[in-house]
This record gives sequence, structure tokens and C-alpha cells, in this order.
Amino acid sequence: LAKMPHSFGYRARTRDMYSQSFRKTGNNFPLSHMLEVLKVGDYVDIKANAAVHKGMPHRFYHGRTGVVFDVTRRSIGVEVNKQVRNRIIKKRIHIRIEHARKSRCREDFLRRVQDVDTKKRDAKKSGTRLPMEDLKRLPGQPRAGYFVGVTSSTGKAPAAIAPLPFDDML
Repeated sequence: LAKMPHSFGYRARTRDMYSQSFRKTGNNFPLSHMLEVLKVGDYVDIKANAAVHKGMPHRFYHGRTGVVFDVTRRSIGVEVNKQVRNRIIKKRIHIRIEHARKSRCREDFLRRVQDVDTKKRDAKKSGTRLPMEDLKRLPGQPRAGYFVGVTSSTGKAPAAIAPLPFDDML
């Protein structure tokens, strides 16, 4: 039985990774996305658009988040962490903007920083100290305990269940 040769091309094993969703195929790239302003220091998510072949990142970077370090006319330079054996290397790649979108990974953090700053400002005006719970996040605390009622919604008391005594059927 003859086997097919194994492919090690640049886009090898990307059949599902680069496939677009149903009724979204073709180069339907919106103009609003092209006009999005990206600056140095912004976080971007790398998602390769298979309809645009130029400036496409390698499949390793698909789905990764990086920081913009360079902006040119049609592309951006992104710094991405890559684990190589026992160390993490900062890789610098240039990709076209069709393959990058502004990341939402810092939205919650920046909103929280704004909230804490306003709380600090208000506390300084009123001359009170803020508790630590207002400044830092807390992990999910255990829920408060409670007693379960004896009667159910039908009004009947719970039935006691006990095992039947062993009966030799022989």
C-alpha cells in the first residue's frame, strides 16, 4: 500500500484553523476594521484571515495576543511570547492589519483602575480611609450557610429510608 508523502509546507495542518465560518467566506473585510487606529503599546489578537495571503502570520501565532511595537502603512509589528523548550522568547513579527484586531484583554483591568481612582479621589475629599476590599479584588468567598426546611413544597414531612433486612430466598 503506497502512502502519500508528508507535507511540511508553511500552511501545513491549517485546514480547520484558517477556515472561515459558514456564509462568511471570501474577502469580506470591513473598511471600518481597516480604519481602526492601532498605536505602539496596544494589545492585539492575531487571527489570520485566510482570504488575505499577504502578510499572513505563521500558524503558531494564530490566536495569540501580542503588543504592537511598530506601525507602518499597511502592517504592524507585534511582539509575541513563544515558549521554546525551557524558556520564553519574545518574537517580533510583522503582519498586515487584516490579520490583527484590537484585543479586549485589558478592558476590565483599565475599567477597574478607573473605578479605584475615582474611589480614592472621593475618599481623599471626604477624609476617610478606603477598606482594602474596595481597592483589590477578592477571590470568590464561600456562600453563607442556611438551614433547610423540614417540610417540602407539598407539605409532607420527609420519609425515613432504611435498608430491608436480608431474606434468604432459597
